[in-house]
Amino acid sequence: MSQRLPDPELFRHGGFRLAARLFAPPADLRSTEAQLRRFRAFAQAEDPLADALVDAPRDVFEEALTRGISKTPQAPAEVENFFAVVESAPYWLDLDRVDRGAKAITRTGLLGLFPLGDMSLMGGYLASRATKSLVATGEIEHLAGRRLIETAAWWIDVTTPGNLRPHRAGYAAALRVRLVHAHVRAAMNRRRDWDYDAWDRPVNQVQTAGTLILFSLVFVLGTQFLGIRYTERERGDILHLWRYVGWLMGVDEELLPADETDAWRLLWLLATTEFIPDDDSKRLAKALLTTHENSRAGKVLSRVHSAISRLVLGRVNADFLELPDDPVAQAAVLAAAAANFAAETARRHIPGATALQELIGGLERRRYVGQLAKIVQLDPTYARHMRAA
Repeated sequence: MSQRLPDPELFRHGGFRLAARLFAPPADLRSTEAQLRRFRAFAQAEDPLADALVDAPRDVFEEALTRGISKTPQAPAEVENFFAVVESAPYWLDLDRVDRGAKAITRTGLLGLFPLGDMSLMGGYLASRATKSLVATGEIEHLAGRRLIETAAWWIDVTTPGNLRPHRAGYAAALRVRLVHAHVRAAMNRRRDWDYDAWDRPVNQVQTAGTLILFSLVFVLGTQFLGIRYTERERGDILHLWRYVGWLMGVDEELLPADETDAWRLLWLLATTEFIPDDDSKRLAKALLTTHENSRAGKVLSRVHSAISRLVLGRVNADFLELPDDPVAQAAVLAAAAANFAAETARRHIPGATALQELIGGLERRRYVGQLAKIVQLDPTYARHMRAA
């Protein structure tokens, strides 16, 4: 076998280094040069099926989304082609596993939102090529608070048990975001200043797969870091859920992890090729921190979020993003994680405790969405983002 490449920076420091030692499967995750080249080729691939819908009637798309293409008369060919694919379930899909994965995620309640913001979003800002579309639209930097709220609401939609069944809320949310990506791609491709050599194709397959891994494997690692405990079956079911979400969002089958080993190898490739921060990464990190500071809990909540990000991303990345170094907050996070781990250990041995925690987590999430709706007017169709693009 060809010589394997050295570990990237992300795997040599901080929480990811520890996570790789504690949670990664007993396999050599490193790729060869040939595998790396194969992976990077997907940075030039977009999503032709969704891109064809940019000029299609939006009302027809919505009708097919909620009723099915067979009940949408006189739909244009591009709409028929799109839904003919997404309504044909992939051979590996097991909706019972998807629902079990959703239950495991729901059990984390509002605690699950911390990895979402502090690891998935903040960590995603390290991928400087992926940030170019975000900076160009102005949506993340100037409307960071609104986008954080909308991302949380979307995440709850797609991770609620039963919601990924055809034509339900999570299924619709995944496909609508896929259409948003198509509109953003079209807008970026119209720009004369888009640097294809430096930034690759806008919202390409590598970047979409990166988003998927941040919401799946990094979420699992993040919640484990905060004390949550999963069985091997639960971890597999969570990844299966996100495999289907990725499929709905147009990620190429070759990039969809089938198991934990696949997911770790994809994370390794992303860390090697994509997690290369620049000044835009700093700008977006600052905007996210400002959003936390302006929240109801203010500076206290911001200290907690920064502490989690710093512990997980490592000193080098955290310093580059100019995240505050607060040893007291970091110690508090570690103490809370230890307490969560103890409670989770007890839960696993108490009959009915897991089902009760799923119920409580579901109630917390529904209440949270209700609170979000009072802060901003949530639009589940994401029409505003398409107009902005």
